[in-house]
Amino acid sequence: MDLDDTAARLGVPVDEVDRVHRLAADHPSAPLPTRADAPALLDRLAVPPDDAAEILAGWPDPGSPLWTPELRWLLDRSTAIVRADLGGHEWLPPGPALPRDRGPAWRHLYVYAYLALVAVTRGYHRDHGVPDAVSWATLADLGRNLAVDRRMDGEGWPVMQSWLTLHTRGGLYELGRLQHQRGETIGLHIPDAGPLTPQAVTASLDEARAFFPRHFPDEPYTEFSCGSWLLDPQLREYLPDDSNIIRFQRRFALEPYEEQEGLDGDVEVLRFVFRTLSTPLDELPRRTVLQRAVVDHLRAGRHWQWRRGRFPI
Repeated sequence: MDLDDTAARLGVPVDEVDRVHRLAADHPSAPLPTRADAPALLDRLAVPPDDAAEILAGWPDPGSPLWTPELRWLLDRSTAIVRADLGGHEWLPPGPALPRDRGPAWRHLYVYAYLALVAVTRGYHRDHGVPDAVSWATLADLGRNLAVDRRMDGEGWPVMQSWLTLHTRGGLYELGRLQHQRGETIGLHIPDAGPLTPQAVTASLDEARAFFPRHFPDEPYTEFSCGSWLLDPQLREYLPDDSNIIRFQRRFALEPYEEQEGLDGDVEVLRFVFRTLSTPLDELPRRTVLQRAVVDHLRAGRHWQWRRGRFPI
């Protein structure tokens, strides 16, 4: 294939197409579920109705005029990249960020890749004895992320498409209130799923303490860790001591602050607190203590930090 021509037709840099070509190599892809089975699967994955309708409208049927040869190639090869790293637990971009204003095939290409991998992931989960309830709760993060992306007018997806490869490779599991990522430690992530109460956090940690020795006995873990703007100690200047965020912070011993390449603390806070990266500060809502804190801190010319911390299991 002509990589330069494919890149030009996709509207992406040629080095990103070359990366897909190299990583996919001769690895097998995975077939999509049938269109007839798709509505039930999308519902099981908590995909909102508006997104489900778009996904079905752009379905990669044979002969569909929405699907050019280069789009079909990218879908096949991005699925192969993720499948080839089954069991991996690092971030893995499945392919280049596409121009998403060209229709549902372009906007949801990596969703179709995710759907193709659900059966592969479920097989991996079964091989490790992961309960169905945990398997489906984990995979249903797709719907949550699509809802966030719609709220953000598409600003969130370039991050989310890589994030979701953790789920499809068996690298991350949703256990109660928190998501738990395999690695050197058990990495904690906080989905947008209601209050972060101490009781809910403790229950999730207790579940993880039993889950990983049972299903991944060859991976002895001694620590939980987390990297997040939620661990920024500057939040203590604004939030009460008994707030859920401050009580969550107290569980961790913080590592010394270092700027993380590719991570901007201000961007991360705006992304998660307001679900927008383009709204002027003066137009952001100020309904909660946290919202007021974020805006006042930035308007004062200060910056938020993305911090890492850990604590023993």
